[in-house]
Amino acid sequence: MLSVSSYLILVVGPTGVGKTDLCLKLAKKFQTEILSCDSRQFYREMNRGTAKPSLQELADVPHHFINNLSITDSYDVRKYEEEALDLLNYLFKKHRVVLMTGGTGLFADVVVHGMDEIPEVASQFRDEIIQEYQNKGLSWLQGAVKLVDPEFYEQVDQANPQRLMRALEVWKGTGQKFSSFRTKKKVVRPFEVIKIGLDRPREELYQRIDQRMERMLADGLYEEAERLVEKRGLNALQTLGYTEVFDFLAGKYDKVELVRLLKRNSRRYAKRQLTWFRRDAQIRWFHPDQKEEIESFIESQIVLNPPNAATQL
Repeated sequence: MLSVSSYLILVVGPTGVGKTDLCLKLAKKFQTEILSCDSRQFYREMNRGTAKPSLQELADVPHHFINNLSITDSYDVRKYEEEALDLLNYLFKKHRVVLMTGGTGLFADVVVHGMDEIPEVASQFRDEIIQEYQNKGLSWLQGAVKLVDPEFYEQVDQANPQRLMRALEVWKGTGQKFSSFRTKKKVVRPFEVIKIGLDRPREELYQRIDQRMERMLADGLYEEAERLVEKRGLNALQTLGYTEVFDFLAGKYDKVELVRLLKRNSRRYAKRQLTWFRRDAQIRWFHPDQKEEIESFIESQIVLNPPNAATQL
């Protein structure tokens, strides 16, 4: 019998572009399931600031890696790679096509390409950086990473001190940029990958982002962050939307400035996301409204791509 290829359809793009709506339509068309590679959506306690699919959408199409963790759980990208690959192995036994979507480029990359081998460094470097961060704050940490590794700085979530500290400790411990270790030969997966990128004209995207932030605040982002403020030191909460509200609650600025910063930082994050994804020449870009063109492209790739395995007697 002829072995049939399995296809992972990866849908990426900046925050607010419309990935959720498109993936729901694609999942229904191909009668399949969706994996989230958006690390902010993993956590059950974080709802108002993470743009998760609605309860109805989650009921309409099976989703994975949404609300699967608590903010107190220890979790990293290597664990995600392991769990996502195990799940795909299971899902491909009943679906020829599976969808994966999200705006966290690193989590998408590890599933498709594998994990770069980043060297471990002496704990003293981490301890020194944590101490300086506690004394000097996030702006110091951002400036330090920008100085030693501007390439990584432009791609990372700049509001996440854990990732910034990791980059800085690698540089201090090895004398090499964190980004220099992210160029290894990619692994070969037992499935084909069809990469779809979504984008909109900048003014259109930024307007949607502004409206999204206003909607998140109206839906209770402020109140949710207020309930979580005592746990703000947890890694999961070091992220866009929550850090701004935490600083507001600490009295660093007023509510008008809070709204301005939420919108500005979200637009900057979208720009960094696009920078990350644009480096991948295999991504085929579309406007989210081009549903028919996207479906035609996917179908053409499924037809044209040869099966992974040879014919078996």
